[in-house]
Amino acid sequence: MMISDAVRYIGADDRDIDLFESQYRVPHGVSYNSYLILDEKVAVMDTADKRVEEQWFANLERELSGRTPDYLVISHMEPDHGALIGKFIEKYPDTKLVGNARTFPMISQFFHEDLEDRKIVVAEGEELSLGEHTLTFYMAPMVHWPEVMVTYEKKEKILFSADGFGKFGTLDTDEDWTCEARRYYFNIVGKYGMQVQALLKKASALDIEMICPLHGPVLKENLSYYIGKYQTWSSYEPEDKGVFVAYASIHGNTAKAAEYMAEQLREKGAEKVVVCDLAREDMAEAVEDAFRYDRIVLAASTYDGGIFTWMEEFLHHLKAKNFQKRKAALIENGSWAPAAAKQMRAFLETMKDVEVLEQVVTVKSALSEANKEEIERLAESLCTTTV
Repeated sequence: MMISDAVRYIGADDRDIDLFESQYRVPHGVSYNSYLILDEKVAVMDTADKRVEEQWFANLERELSGRTPDYLVISHMEPDHGALIGKFIEKYPDTKLVGNARTFPMISQFFHEDLEDRKIVVAEGEELSLGEHTLTFYMAPMVHWPEVMVTYEKKEKILFSADGFGKFGTLDTDEDWTCEARRYYFNIVGKYGMQVQALLKKASALDIEMICPLHGPVLKENLSYYIGKYQTWSSYEPEDKGVFVAYASIHGNTAKAAEYMAEQLREKGAEKVVVCDLAREDMAEAVEDAFRYDRIVLAASTYDGGIFTWMEEFLHHLKAKNFQKRKAALIENGSWAPAAAKQMRAFLETMKDVEVLEQVVTVKSALSEANKEEIERLAESLCTTTV
């Protein structure tokens, strides 16, 4: 793929992977993006995952057309981008490695070659000239590893954004960018909103015409849309008005209560209602939807005196990803000692700016007519309050 006459795509799609980072389902695979800049000097922008080693080196050699790389710019050391550094430096012993002060100690943890005479350590705002193209480096610590940096190329106004603006799915997957980029963002980068905001502030001072991420498509048009999404996501503001109803049900009775809640929310005018069975649906997608909407309903059975497994796991994920600025309502079920609501409330109260409605619906075994009336009132409260 030619991004321009001088900038070439040398990454590769992985269609065989089932779990990204051994935890996120990727039914449409993932791309490991890498780029080559051809000028008086030649710069390789990151390597790739070992799963695509043969393809990546073939792509690199094809685009080099006999030339030798002068620089390998390392924006991120995570193995899906840095796994091939060891073989690269063996194959190209004269190439200089460009990274920041945190990059090289991390390289030594993965690889054990002596790189002292081959490294170029760059700091915030420093430049590297390739000829007509000039690279400027900006640090992006904890987006989402401590050594991350992004690179801006002045001539073609390209931001090489590391994991920023990435998404799941191979490059030839025909799907909307936003959904899988949102799932990617909140599950991988979501904890680090403050750091993403700091990076966006730096990017706002640059004249950017193209964004080249390490996963997903190269972004060339309507960049304000993508940057706007990142502004919303990283500030933890709700993206859409709506209610996410997540339930964890053992024998189906809590599920019936959750479905009745969704029905009532729709009748009472909720803009959008999404229902999720936490035991069966993708947990990463559940996290995504929790951040997408401004209100959430949690419905869970009591289990071993606590919260049923899947809801407890979901709450741990939300806390880990810095869930905040939402309104929540609770439904619990328990045949003899209902305890889920109290513990879910305690969990939510550890999160920033999460308002939990005082009213709780307690189902004892099966949904009753009295429960239905309570759910109707709870739905009304959730539909008439704002975050």
